[in-house]
Amino acid sequence: MSGFYRRYLLVLFQFLPFAVEFLRDRRRFLLFGSGRSIDEKTHRRRAERMRDTMLELGPAFIKVGQVLSTRPDILPLTYTDVFGTLQDEIPEETGGDPQTVLREELGDELDLSTLEPIAGGSLAFVYAVTHDDDRIAVKVRRPGVKSQIELDLRVIRRLIPLISVFVDERNQYSIENAADDFEEIIFDEIDFDRERQIMVEIGTNFADDDRVVIPDVYEDLSSERVLAMEYLTGRKVTADDAFDHVDVDREEMATRITKVFLRMGLVDGVFHADPHPGNLSVTDAGRLLIFDFGMSDRLSPTDQENIIGLYRALVRRDVDALVDALITLDVLDPGVNRAEVGRVLELVVENLEGRSEITWRMIITELTTMLRDFPFRIPPDVMLLIRVGTVGEGVCRQLDPEFDFLAVVRSFLVEQGLIESELETIIEETWRDARRSIPALARIPARFDRTLDRMERGKLVVQTEGADASGLGDPALGYAILAGALTVAAAVFTLHERPYEVPALLLAGVFLTGYLVRRFQ
Repeated sequence: MSGFYRRYLLVLFQFLPFAVEFLRDRRRFLLFGSGRSIDEKTHRRRAERMRDTMLELGPAFIKVGQVLSTRPDILPLTYTDVFGTLQDEIPEETGGDPQTVLREELGDELDLSTLEPIAGGSLAFVYAVTHDDDRIAVKVRRPGVKSQIELDLRVIRRLIPLISVFVDERNQYSIENAADDFEEIIFDEIDFDRERQIMVEIGTNFADDDRVVIPDVYEDLSSERVLAMEYLTGRKVTADDAFDHVDVDREEMATRITKVFLRMGLVDGVFHADPHPGNLSVTDAGRLLIFDFGMSDRLSPTDQENIIGLYRALVRRDVDALVDALITLDVLDPGVNRAEVGRVLELVVENLEGRSEITWRMIITELTTMLRDFPFRIPPDVMLLIRVGTVGEGVCRQLDPEFDFLAVVRSFLVEQGLIESELETIIEETWRDARRSIPALARIPARFDRTLDRMERGKLVVQTEGADASGLGDPALGYAILAGALTVAAAVFTLHERPYEVPALLLAGVFLTGYLVRRFQ
């Protein structure tokens, strides 16, 4: 039996119990019977067992779990939460000894007797070692990991048709694209030449920012399998002593993290996509130190503008613009029924406005939950941005439980001139409404003149229909309408240099008093 079929059967055997459980959720006796009602606790236990199975199957499936943790279009929230814990460090001996790769690549360049393990992940391991009397850090790809990933990707592709049986028809659109997306992400992550280039680019972008540190790269010691870089140390950003004896506090660092990662993606166009606590440290000088650029991406100027447009649409509650942005970002299929999607997105906006606190995670959860009835997917670049927001917000809230992630995002976008301030938005919307009203206002004098002319000639006829007096409603309602209109006018007049809002408010008060007198007399 070939290695592929052995691996295929092993994976199939490992996940078969979960397949049976999911089938029984639909049909208690597999082929017939009513569905089962599964509580949150049971789902969480199942997700934890699936996570442990992925750990057992090795690097490729660990990475699958990490990617799925950012795919709310495929998995329920309970499963994405549990799979998100696959960020934990992985022992050096898992998946082969990385030191063999280091000996092959740099055995003559480094003093391997000074080798010290630092950290490990599913695809690589990191060491500190001496080079020319300097201490440097080297990230080493695990031996054989590329061929193992290629084999497992073939297995996953063969499993996709089987997996589709266990998901709702509306989710199959996402499932069919997941393998391609995963392949792109994982091969980018094991290409250390690419990671080196991104580190250099981001380091150059932040060279003049003394709040952030990006390790320098030793290009002559680096290759596709080894990344040599400056050895820098700091305290894990969520550690209890991370901010001892430094001139920055947790709240300030939470804001700094958010703005640094926003700048990477929306201003510079190249960003680190894995801001979990293990990749963020605080130096003795109080600077933000960022590690591990394996999960990263670039955004074209068009992508950046589309993402900003998405946020602008959310801020303005502009459902049509929101639909346009989601289609442009390839989240929604261009042939989707825009009217139906629009109605769903209106519900999303209403649901979010009705909550006292709104988070990034809440927005993503609400959007993906409400869009499940439509063919939608999350492309790799959008998925990584969602990950940055979700993981980054989680870190910031660990630092400051009261941290308002969305307020900082809005502040950053306004500072950078990427969206208008709320005052400018109000002015623009008022002017847009006024421009729409100008044609109608321009026709009013002519219509009024024609009406007066008909009255003079005695040809104006007013037709009325009898009505039950009980149905006349509140005779004082006109006063209330005028009071409300004048109050709105006063709010608009506050933008004018002259105090026109004062007489408007006084008149509003007069009409409101008239309404109350007529209403309760």
